[in-house]
Amino acid sequence: MAITDWPADQRPRERLLAHGPAALSDAELIALFLRTGITGKNAVELARDLIGICGGLNGLLSADRTTLGRVRGLGSAKLAQLAAVLELARRCLGEQLRSGTPLTSPSAVRDYLRLVLAAREHEVFLALFADAQHRVLCAEELFRGTLTQTSVYPREVVKAALRVNAAAVIFAHNHPSGVAQPSQADELLTRTLKDALALVDVRVLDHFIVAGHQTLSFAERGLL
Repeated sequence: MAITDWPADQRPRERLLAHGPAALSDAELIALFLRTGITGKNAVELARDLIGICGGLNGLLSADRTTLGRVRGLGSAKLAQLAAVLELARRCLGEQLRSGTPLTSPSAVRDYLRLVLAAREHEVFLALFADAQHRVLCAEELFRGTLTQTSVYPREVVKAALRVNAAAVIFAHNHPSGVAQPSQADELLTRTLKDALALVDVRVLDHFIVAGHQTLSFAERGLL
């Protein structure tokens, strides 16, 4: 049944206007961006398919074009709309992290890193530089590599930290393989960076690995 055939008080747009976005389901919110469905499925049903294929909202937020393209009826126009929404979400979380709020919420950091790194097809190494109160100064992509590895140069990391006058840093890189486990090389690199930055009084707060929907924290694993 088309959404226009639903009772007015059950349609997503009308319910949002009357009760706010929190009253809508995940599928209904996505349907508002999709706007239209396909033959045999309305926008809400199409949105449910999308969530199912991506494995939930976290998967949707980190899905690449190939994954999204597996949803029948999701043409270039709808892909563009979703891509725009996801990019807005990334920028919104980035603004929150750079708003002067201290890095006291691991979940906010994880959400931001998943949005930025999960869908990357190649390894990327980035840093969240912070001041002495652990307020984010900037997020900077430092190195980009291949499908399986990235070359990270401690000297360049130290230069970047000094350039923004950082007192602390959180590192993160992705594993396109989908395995959120640190390799021996990851652990060695983290120790090397920690020792190098200690010489200039910059503290390494954490190092995250992002693999698909998963994130692993070195600090939580006792690897720092």
